[in-house]
Amino acid sequence: MTFSIVARSADGESWGVAVASKFLAVGSAVPAAVAGVGAIATQAWANVAYKGLALAHLDEGATASIAVQRLVEEDEGREHRQVGIVDVDGGAATYTGPACLDWAGGLTGDGFAVQGNILTGPEVVEAMRDAFEASDPELPLARRLLAALAAGDAAGGDSRGRQSAALLVVKEGAGYGGFDDVAVDLRIDDHEEPIPELERLLGLHEALSPDVPEEERVPDTPELMDELDARARSLGHLHFAAWLGTNNLEAYGGEGWTAATVIEQLREATPDWEK
Repeated sequence: MTFSIVARSADGESWGVAVASKFLAVGSAVPAAVAGVGAIATQAWANVAYKGLALAHLDEGATASIAVQRLVEEDEGREHRQVGIVDVDGGAATYTGPACLDWAGGLTGDGFAVQGNILTGPEVVEAMRDAFEASDPELPLARRLLAALAAGDAAGGDSRGRQSAALLVVKEGAGYGGFDDVAVDLRIDDHEEPIPELERLLGLHEALSPDVPEEERVPDTPELMDELDARARSLGHLHFAAWLGTNNLEAYGGEGWTAATVIEQLREATPDWEK
């Protein structure tokens, strides 16, 4: 009833999962990932305990293949399970129990695994594999995962239809305020077109929580901050940081932030500033 991809980025800094299903809130059950450890998708008659168990095995040094082997060996319901894992080094493994409903199966490649059950056919996972391998490795992992998910959907996807989708990507220090590793965590729980809606939300996420290249960052010099504080006060805010928070642009603040977007927005908001 679900198709998914787990993968590591080409630069070895991010791990993630993308999943879609004719199932309410698939993101609540299938994906899990930890930066510097790996990622897992557990599905079919999903054993959600696989998530913590698999990540613990990986954290202890197990490869993706060994982690899958340990999971299914210890599970009496293994014949009904489906799981995909990618480890810290990009090793990937997928398992489909013989009792999973047709069509069910999976494929692995360099740094990724794709799998699905109750699909229209093997063309779904094949399209996902091809799309991920054809995607630019320089793209953010979230974009590559979403491209693979969309390709699987276009190839037929879940034979019962569409309902939910989710995208999870982790990278060390990439979370809100730098306090955790969750770079992207987006879920479409119930929608007629969950994958296009997931893509729309990813665009919003990228605009509000940018992963700014080092060469585009600028120092928050006293002179620049004085100018930005003055612009913010002209709009009725206490200071620039208050303006950032009010507009959900906290990710642009702090040392090494990028000025381009926020300065442009402030200029639009204060058109007579230059006068």
